[in-house]
Amino acid sequence: MVWTVPPSDVMLKLLGAPHQGELVTSTLRLARALLDQGARVQVWTCGDATRLTSAALGDDKPLDPADFRTRHPSTAAVIRDLLAAHPDRLHWYVCRFCCADRAAPDQLPEVRKRPPSKFWEHVRASDKVLAMGVC
Repeated sequence: MVWTVPPSDVMLKLLGAPHQGELVTSTLRLARALLDQGARVQVWTCGDATRLTSAALGDDKPLDPADFRTRHPSTAAVIRDLLAAHPDRLHWYVCRFCCADRAAPDQLPEVRKRPPSKFWEHVRASDKVLAMGVC
């Protein structure tokens, strides 16, 4: 059986080094707002953004030395929870080349690795595409 990209209302293309600013927060808030409105959303990550869903991140961020008692979820945990809450309307993809190149080949099981040559299939399956970040 041949797999095809599920149709989406919006595709968020997240590129580059997302931790240099508020790009991760903006992307997650936008995705959540779209999902709250009933939209079908797909996220495609390239470059260092593929590390956001790395299985190596675990469930929690490293502890803050100033506050050892408070735990904060990793980006992978936040994204995994968002995917679990919207399994039919949110799909997360990583560029296979970029995640291997960034030493993040092991991704969350819910995240699908795709070759860069398949990117245009995702664009065609989306009504709108919003590119966020830079390469």
